[in-house]
Amino acid sequence: KQWYQRRVRGFSTMLRFLSFLLLVIASVYSYRIDDWLTEYKAKEGSGEGKIWVVLVAGSNGWFNYRHQSDICHIYQMLVRNHAIPRENIITMMYNDIAFNRENPTPGTIINALHGGDVYEGVMIDYMGEDVNPQVFLDVLAGKDVHKGSRKVVRSTKEDIVFVNFVDHGGPGILAFPSGELHKTNLDNTLQVMQEGARYKQMLLYIEACYSGSMFLKMSDKMGITAHTAANADESSYACVLDDTLNTFLGDCWSLNWMNNTETILPGWDKETVGQQYQIVKKMTTESHASLYGDLEVIPNESLATFLGTPQEGGQRWGSGEPTSNWQSLQSQDVMVDWMRRKLEKENDEDAAMELKREIKFHEEKERYVEKTVSAIAEYLLGDAVPALTEIPLEIQHGECNKAIMNGFFSACNTRIQDHPYITKYLSTLAKLCNVYSDEVILSTIGRFCNAN
Repeated sequence: KQWYQRRVRGFSTMLRFLSFLLLVIASVYSYRIDDWLTEYKAKEGSGEGKIWVVLVAGSNGWFNYRHQSDICHIYQMLVRNHAIPRENIITMMYNDIAFNRENPTPGTIINALHGGDVYEGVMIDYMGEDVNPQVFLDVLAGKDVHKGSRKVVRSTKEDIVFVNFVDHGGPGILAFPSGELHKTNLDNTLQVMQEGARYKQMLLYIEACYSGSMFLKMSDKMGITAHTAANADESSYACVLDDTLNTFLGDCWSLNWMNNTETILPGWDKETVGQQYQIVKKMTTESHASLYGDLEVIPNESLATFLGTPQEGGQRWGSGEPTSNWQSLQSQDVMVDWMRRKLEKENDEDAAMELKREIKFHEEKERYVEKTVSAIAEYLLGDAVPALTEIPLEIQHGECNKAIMNGFFSACNTRIQDHPYITKYLSTLAKLCNVYSDEVILSTIGRFCNAN
């Protein structure tokens, strides 16, 4: 018995010693990790600047194939051809296309007819429901994000930031799978980044309908230039219809700027941001590519400043042809057009009936939104409605625009991602903010959304 008690006491002493040893090791390890993080953050602010890249495909669904296809193409181009480190690229996309049940070649995405796979090797940092406006803004601003890979832009005053966003948009809005990014929130984030010296220069490439409305009157003193696929009053366009996949493979403006980027060797070090804008503006015949913000300094910078330096013999993932050679369609109408083309090929009677019901629903939804917006404008403006429609869109009151758009989506049970065609009518609502308070407009929205 005494022998047994001595063994138990000895074992207990050993356990206490091992526990103490583990605590010491953990504290030392924790200290080293904290010390390493401190050292890493200190190094971030020294030496030559880095290029940070944020790539966003803000949609989901097979009919929106082109958005993720564009982003995958850009990723391959920057990593494989331009040698931008993967750790400096943050990619956000829903990731429901490569293995979609409608994909005849699971695990692949193409961005050109008979083109090569652009999906393999793409490191996606945020996918599914993590692709939302708040995560995007936090990633851009370098805030801690407890989702996905947790990777964010750790930029300093020496660094370059390049952002490419591809999706639907509306007046003062960029759409995400769930929710919308409003101009006022993007403006605030960019302002905070400027005040915090979080970049040396920033270039934004935005593919979306009404994308120009996000940057109207952007200060030329912020060190930011925005190149958009469309101006503030129009749709952007989908391009290159693939009959086999029954979807558009890319967006016209995006395909054009990537095509230019992949074909300008060996003159890469000579072409500037401004020159690419002028070239792509001529190539893009469907919408009016536009430039905002700093129109003096950044447009005269080499493209290599923002996109890195391409390596000789780099691979091309695009067709190399201008999008004017391909079938195009304004982005707002792609979803219903996809349903109609799908109906033409459908042999199952029950599936065909379901498609007919869906098409009818969306046709009625569009008429409902058009009628409701018209009624709201006529109630507030009377005979002055025609004069309002002739005035160019200008987002003078960002918070008002955000409030009435959110109010309209809620009261009329509609949203851009589910009903992209509604963006044709939202400019009228946006212009009302330049005449009335958001309280008056919201009250009127409630009256007519419920009535119609």
